[in-house]
Amino acid sequence: MNKNFFLKKPYIYLREKNKNNSEIVSQIIYGEKFKIIKKINNWFKIKNYYDGYIGYIKKQILSNNFKPTHKVIVLKSYIYKKNKNLKYTRTNKLLPFASKIKILDSNKKFSKFQNNQWLKNNDIVKINYIEKNLIKILKLFLNTKYKWGGKTFDGIDCSGLLQIFFQFNNIFIPRDTKDQIKFFKTKVTKNNFQCGTLIFWKGHIAICINKNSLIHAYGPKKKVIIMNTKKTINEIKKKSNLDVTGIKKINAFRKKR
Repeated sequence: MNKNFFLKKPYIYLREKNKNNSEIVSQIIYGEKFKIIKKINNWFKIKNYYDGYIGYIKKQILSNNFKPTHKVIVLKSYIYKKNKNLKYTRTNKLLPFASKIKILDSNKKFSKFQNNQWLKNNDIVKINYIEKNLIKILKLFLNTKYKWGGKTFDGIDCSGLLQIFFQFNNIFIPRDTKDQIKFFKTKVTKNNFQCGTLIFWKGHIAICINKNSLIHAYGPKKKVIIMNTKKTINEIKKKSNLDVTGIKKINAFRKKR
């Protein structure tokens, strides 16, 4: 089964196995493209087009004819409905950052992307828009809860926090920390921290926002948080007995996909 499909729900969990209690390994967000490898009862085994990640999702209503025109640039964008009086009412449904949509209709304040489902124009940008400010995007997720396998406002992990920036800009990096450290060819070097420096430990990554501070989705704090860089290195060494395994100043726009 080689046809490409696109998710038409805000987000779903990608699981390691075709079981409800299987470990969450990532998330698929609205408008994301993937291939269905095979069907198993009420599950699809899929391969994510963006990063090649393979896992299982529950059967969904999918689209195979979708050409996105815009994408969400805020942490979460509320979906609105238009009533008979032409007034817009906010629902409790949201699209996460980096969701890709196709605009069907628009006015000065809102754009329709599905049947009577509208987003604020301030929440979206054109699909080819590039955001070069890494730190600006990472800070959108401040205080978002830590969630293994997450990459949305509902929860995010450390490697997902880095990846979602690149995914928004349609630039490939791997999903997991163990693969990211190889991809960026990191080495244990002299501690020359500056904005955009990646710091890796076994199973963890943080990103420097300046020479003294970093941001990361940190399990012990249960959220995305800004911390002092040197204190964080000492804390992880003390609590988890883990040393830094790689340090790398990145050029965010070197490999496009």
